[in-house]
Amino acid sequence: MIFVDEFHDPALAKSIASNIAELSTRPVQFMEFCGGHTHAILRFGIRDMLPDTVSLRSGPGCPVCVTSAHDVDVAIAMAAQPDAIVATYGDLVRVPGTGGSLELARARGADVRVVYSATDAVTLAQENPSKSVILIGIGFETTSPTLAAAVLQAERLRLANFLVLPLLKLTPVIMTALLQAGELKLDGIVCPGHVSVITGTEIYEPIPEKFGVACVVTGFEPLDILRSVYMLVAQVESGAPTVQNAYERAVLPQGNQVARDIVDRVFGPCDADWRGIGTVANSGLRLNPAYSRFDAATVLGVNVERSEEPKGCRCGDILRGAATPEDCPLYGTVCTPARPVGPCMVSSEGACAAHFAYRADS
Repeated sequence: MIFVDEFHDPALAKSIASNIAELSTRPVQFMEFCGGHTHAILRFGIRDMLPDTVSLRSGPGCPVCVTSAHDVDVAIAMAAQPDAIVATYGDLVRVPGTGGSLELARARGADVRVVYSATDAVTLAQENPSKSVILIGIGFETTSPTLAAAVLQAERLRLANFLVLPLLKLTPVIMTALLQAGELKLDGIVCPGHVSVITGTEIYEPIPEKFGVACVVTGFEPLDILRSVYMLVAQVESGAPTVQNAYERAVLPQGNQVARDIVDRVFGPCDADWRGIGTVANSGLRLNPAYSRFDAATVLGVNVERSEEPKGCRCGDILRGAATPEDCPLYGTVCTPARPVGPCMVSSEGACAAHFAYRADS
């Protein structure tokens, strides 16, 4: 298949891996910030191809996983409101809150529906004028333009019953927060490809400047990832960390300006709650005042007093890169894809789900 097969060349993959081994002279630790990268790394056995000097850690790049228990509880409470329809993407339905999930709420009679795009929720609002349709808007910079477009579409249609619970997160801000915390010593970051299509590469420039951490944006095929590791190792070995683009076929330095403009029109920065990390200043997006009538939290006034993480679950540590799935006592026994305890086992982008799917005995 054109544009895919050429990135799966085994001989070239071995050659790049060999070049990495020859170049790498010191122990380094890199973090991939995208759940898609985590799955690709495990699917293609990238870790097994790298020398012992290169270690890869998974970061908080799964939007479902980083959604806090409190935010899940708020979504469940909204589903319990009279004449309400909660619209959400599929993975979030099974993510545990304090006392259940949206899936359990649906089993108990709540109207919870899976949508495949933000505009599907707008259509739901058109088809159900007597009910409030609440779209749970999760994701990073990749999905924020579609959520903004849905709000503008609802405005054009003059829909009074379309609401949004924006739980959007910002990638460079959380990268900075983790580096400032210093819990994990990182030498480089494999920056997310899909996010960077929107943001561009320039947005990562403060990271090498402030923290001396190398950054490479890359795609999701095995040669993409190996190339990014080679570039990161080369930066470390040269002592000159910078931002490089290994995903030139999709990512421009300035990103997608049209998408960025529509997001800036509808949303503004706000503090956001991250599972396992806590509240991080200006790491999320809220509706701008001109669109506050679409804000589900304001309109419905739902209040959740106390939320708790699932007992024994180490998803928070895994999302920070402080632990691997195998470090969690629940992994693979109590917590499996069929019966997940934590969100990292629920989501198709979760680290636990990836490790379970591509484990050696599978």
